[in-house]
Amino acid sequence: MTPSLSRCRGTCAIPSGLVAQGRLRLPPSKSITQRLLNLSLLARQPITVERPLLAEDTRLFLTALGAIGFEVVESADDVRFRPTSFAGGRTIDCGNNGTMLRFLVASLSTLPGQWVLDGSDRLRKRTVGPLVTALRALGVKIDYLGEEGYAPLEIEGATLGSGYVDLDARLSSQFASALLMAATRAEGEIVIRLKALTSAPYLELTCDTLEAFGAECERLAPAVYRVAPHTLSGGRFAVEGDFSAAAYPAAAALLTGGRVHLQGVRKGSKQGDRRFLDVLEKMGALVEWQKDGVAIQGTGRLAAVDVDFGEMPDQVPTLAALAPFATGTTWIRNVAHLRIKESDRLAAMATELRKLGAEVDEMPDGLEVHGSWSGRPVPAGEVKVDTYGDHRVAMSLAICGLRRAGVIVNEPEVVAKSYPSFWRDLEGLLRG
Repeated sequence: MTPSLSRCRGTCAIPSGLVAQGRLRLPPSKSITQRLLNLSLLARQPITVERPLLAEDTRLFLTALGAIGFEVVESADDVRFRPTSFAGGRTIDCGNNGTMLRFLVASLSTLPGQWVLDGSDRLRKRTVGPLVTALRALGVKIDYLGEEGYAPLEIEGATLGSGYVDLDARLSSQFASALLMAATRAEGEIVIRLKALTSAPYLELTCDTLEAFGAECERLAPAVYRVAPHTLSGGRFAVEGDFSAAAYPAAAALLTGGRVHLQGVRKGSKQGDRRFLDVLEKMGALVEWQKDGVAIQGTGRLAAVDVDFGEMPDQVPTLAALAPFATGTTWIRNVAHLRIKESDRLAAMATELRKLGAEVDEMPDGLEVHGSWSGRPVPAGEVKVDTYGDHRVAMSLAICGLRRAGVIVNEPEVVAKSYPSFWRDLEGLLRG
C-alpha cells in the first residue's frame, strides 16, 4: 500500500519502486498569476482573475493588494479586485517572494504615497540593486533602509518618469519584467536597453500578459524594448496550467517508466519551463501533445544531456535529481544566478545528492552529475535530506526518492510556496 504522502508533517518518507501513472490537472501557473496580480495593481480598475494559483507566494501578493487599497474577494474559481482608496505610508511584507518584491519596487513607484517593502531574512539577501539603479535613472526616489542593493527599502510613489534607461538583468529577468509593466503608468514612454538578460522566456511571458491588458510591448532590437503609457483594460483573465509544476510529475513518469497525462497546459505556451519537456524527450521520454494537455511516457532508459539552463533555471534541481540514473555525464550550465534564489540551489542539490551516494561536481555556474546509478545497483538505506526552505529542492529530491530507496525529505511543507497540492498529487500518481 502506498504511504500517505499527503499527511506528511516534519518529514516525508518517499516510497521507492512504484510507477507514476494516471491523469493530473496541474495547478495554475505561478508566473502568470503574479503578473496578473501586479497588472491588476497597475490597472486600478475592477478585474477578475480566473483560477489563480493560491499558494504561499500568491497569498502574500493578495494580502499586499488589500493593504495597498484594493477590495479582494475570493470565490471557488476566481479572485476579484476592486480599487477602493490607496493608503500610502504602508509597509508591505513580501515574505520570501522575490518576484513580488521586484514587481512592487517598480509598480509602487507609480502609485502616490510612501511605501516600504521588506521580507524574510532570505529575501533580504536577494538583490534588487540593478532594478533600483534603473528606476532612479528614471526619476524614482528610493532609499535603502539597510544594506545597499537589498530590502528593506522605501519608495516615494508617483515619481516614475520617462526616457531611455540601461538595465542589467543578468541576475534576474524579473528586473526587466517589473520595469516593463510599470512603464504603462510612467509619465511618458520608456525604452529599456538590456545590458544582459537571463531567463529570457519570462520576459516574453510578461509582454504576452501586457498585451492581454491592451498594452503594447514593442521590441525595437534583440535587447531593446519600448513601452508607452497606457490605460490597462479591466475584465476577466484566465490562468493556464503551470509548466514549472508539470516538471515533477513528468520527471516521475520518465524515472519510473510510467505514463502521466497532464491537463491544463498547451504546447504554444510562453512559459519558459515548457522547454523542460524537450529536455526530458532528449533523455528518453516520449512526449505526446493532446487537445487537453500533454502525456509523458517513460521508456525505461535515461540518457545524459548537456544543457544550458539559463532560460529555465527553476528546473535545474529537477534535472539534477534525474541525472544520477542517466547513462553518461549530465552537464548543467549557465545558472550562476541560482545561488541567490530561495536557497543556493547549486550547493543544495550537490550536497544532498552526495548524501544519497551520487557523484556530483559543483561548478561556479552549474553542476556536473555522473550517471553512476545507470545500469548499476542504486544505493539504499535511510537518508534524511535537507530542503533549505526551498520548495524546488524538496520536490526534486522527492522525485529522486522514487528510485533511490530510503529518501526522507525534511520540511516537506515548503512546497506550499508554489505547489500546495504536490504531495497529494504525487501520491495519486503512485496509486495509479
